[in-house]
Amino acid sequence: QGQFEESGGGLVQPGGSLTLRCVVSGISFNWYTVGWYRQAPGKERELVATIQPGLFIESGDAVKGRFTISRDNLKSTVNLQMNDLQPEDTAVYFCTARFSDNVYWGQGTQVTVSS
Repeated sequence: QGQFEESGGGLVQPGGSLTLRCVVSGISFNWYTVGWYRQAPGKERELVATIQPGLFIESGDAVKGRFTISRDNLKSTVNLQMNDLQPEDTAVYFCTARFSDNVYWGQGTQVTVSS
C-alpha cells in the first residue's frame, strides 16, 4: 500500500500560482499512473491530471492550459504546477497512484483561491 506525502497547498489570490508536490513510497512508482484529483465542497471528486509511466497525460477540461503535471521517477514524485488560479479551483487536492486494480490515495491538501 502506498504512502503519500502531499505538500504545497494553501491560500492564494485569484490569478496566482501554486505548485503541489506528492512523494509516494511503498510502491514501484515507475509502474504506476500518478496524478491529482480534486473535490470541492458538495461536489464529486474530479480529475485534475494524471501522467502515465510512458508520460501520456490526461487532464480535466477545467484545468487545460493552466495546470501542468510532471513526474520524477528517481524521486518517486509527481508535481502539479497550477497557474492562473481561480476561485472555482478551490478544493481539496488528492494525490493518487494507479496500477491495474491497485488504486491508492493520499490524504489531500487544501487549495483555497480567494481575495
